[in-house]
Amino acid sequence: MRARVAVAGLIALFAVELVLGWPALASAVSHLRAPRPGWLAAAVVAEVIAMAAYGRMQQFLLRSAGLRVPAYRNVAVAYAAHSLNETLPGGPAFSTRFNYQQMRRFGATPAVAAWCIALSGILSTAALALVTAFGALTSRQDPQWYGLAGLIAAVGLVVLGVRLVTRRPDLVHPPVRWLLAGLNRCRRRPAADGFDRVRGFLEQLGAARLTAGHGAAAAAFAILNWALDAVCLWMCLRAVTDQPTGAGQVLLAFCAGMAAGTITIVPGGLGIIDSALILGLVGGGVDTPTAIAAVVLYRIVSFGFIIGAGWITWFLIRRRCSVPAMVTPESDTSGAFGHAVSPYDR
Repeated sequence: MRARVAVAGLIALFAVELVLGWPALASAVSHLRAPRPGWLAAAVVAEVIAMAAYGRMQQFLLRSAGLRVPAYRNVAVAYAAHSLNETLPGGPAFSTRFNYQQMRRFGATPAVAAWCIALSGILSTAALALVTAFGALTSRQDPQWYGLAGLIAAVGLVVLGVRLVTRRPDLVHPPVRWLLAGLNRCRRRPAADGFDRVRGFLEQLGAARLTAGHGAAAAAFAILNWALDAVCLWMCLRAVTDQPTGAGQVLLAFCAGMAAGTITIVPGGLGIIDSALILGLVGGGVDTPTAIAAVVLYRIVSFGFIIGAGWITWFLIRRRCSVPAMVTPESDTSGAFGHAVSPYDR
């Protein structure tokens, strides 16, 4: 019964989104000419591999914690989580929860699951910044080196800090005690209240040892994820025109669209990402009708096709995970941060 209600709710949500976005969608589709099948097929392949790269990034992060999870399961989680993130209001929260639950099913402790999800986001953000800098260089523009260097330095410090904590969790015990004492004073509780649970959570991080090899592989797949997504946009442009366009300009337009998508609450960034992509392509010398046609085709592939595949994957995963996963008392320290979400979400 609950499954039927969930399906009905999703159908109703998609119907509302379709009604609200129909005028813009109809106007955009009217500019779409018949694409070249070869380039369109190549665009679909590039987007499929891009999603696989994201799943492989998380696979290598889990390997650093000693978890050997088949690649297809990580990729399936990436598809399902992406669909949750892109189509539901407040999608990132649903996606993160889903990711966490699935990693718990893979055998990760609460601390390792949280660490893997956080580091995935950090690596993905840094990878997009690197792709943007590369696009600026290839288009003969001057990238913001100070900002890029600062981001890379911040990522490096976070990674080194986490590695230090996983090896020597006792180093953070004094500041944790001090913070808890201040919080507990406001809550009128004993100064050491909650310290044992936090200490257990920190000790779980000892299982996550990010080696240079696993870290490099995860970073490479994060970059590949964004790069192939940008290649998909370029192939969609090639599918609708013979007009020569610099790869650097397409890359910058892509990065501008992805950046715009991070500041919108509209599911999938509908209208926001599309406008940024079109403006970026037009600024790079593409005529407006061609830019609109290319972006519509790109969104059909990256949003329509991938999101559809992701929701199918989500239903298959939910069906497979209908039996609650067992969490051993030794591995469950959820009390440090409230009640643990029992198995699954991105």
